[in-house]
Amino acid sequence: MRYFLEVAYEGTNYHGWQSQNNTPKTIQAIIEDGLSKILRTQTPIVGSGRTDTGVHCKKQFAHFDTENEVNVDDLKYRMNSFLPPQIAISTIFPVVETAHARFDAFLRTYHYHVVLEKNPFLINHAHFHRKGLNDTSFEKMNKAAEYLSKHTNFESFSKIKTQVNHFECDISTAIWTKEEGSQADYWRFTISANRFLRGMVRAVVGSLFLVGEGKIEINDFEKIILDKNRKSAGFSVPSNGLFLVDVEYPKQIFL
Repeated sequence: MRYFLEVAYEGTNYHGWQSQNNTPKTIQAIIEDGLSKILRTQTPIVGSGRTDTGVHCKKQFAHFDTENEVNVDDLKYRMNSFLPPQIAISTIFPVVETAHARFDAFLRTYHYHVVLEKNPFLINHAHFHRKGLNDTSFEKMNKAAEYLSKHTNFESFSKIKTQVNHFECDISTAIWTKEEGSQADYWRFTISANRFLRGMVRAVVGSLFLVGEGKIEINDFEKIILDKNRKSAGFSVPSNGLFLVDVEYPKQIFL
């Protein structure tokens, strides 16, 4: 049988999602270790995507297979007892045998959090941007972000050494907002797409900062996209402000 896990994690002290040969401290490796010990058989998982070192996640999905039906409530309880405090299983549920956590996902959403005033309580969960941004910057960055939904090739925002067949992404949402109930110095960038390239969101935000700081004009942001060259884009912002917040699937995969 095939099951989906819904996972949340605080990624500060982990080397990203994907298992790596040189470190056991990845989210995938730790979850696989727990599943394998509890189910008493080697149990690999396949995630909806990978997140880099230090990136957080409010909602990630992964699938795994078992020969026999499992008690999902009991497995969730035992997994959460096994996992460290920074990783939690939100739910476990059966899906159709052909469901795939990565390939069936049709929409992914990220948030990037920015604070303009130093806040020690947000040091691991928001990027402190020290200077150069103000209310005018906010409007300019939103204008520039509108170009993202008008194009599909985002090679300029992809890591150079990456194994992908193409750089096409369909971005449906890209907008800056001020956090509800917060002071005006706490901003959030929301971006949704069918897929993302490695390092893409952080490079997009870094390039939008160039617009907000007045280092490039709003229409120069579109030129960066059209250039299809990572060297044309801005710097990659730190990972601490980035959260994967949602992954969506078609209803027909659920039982």
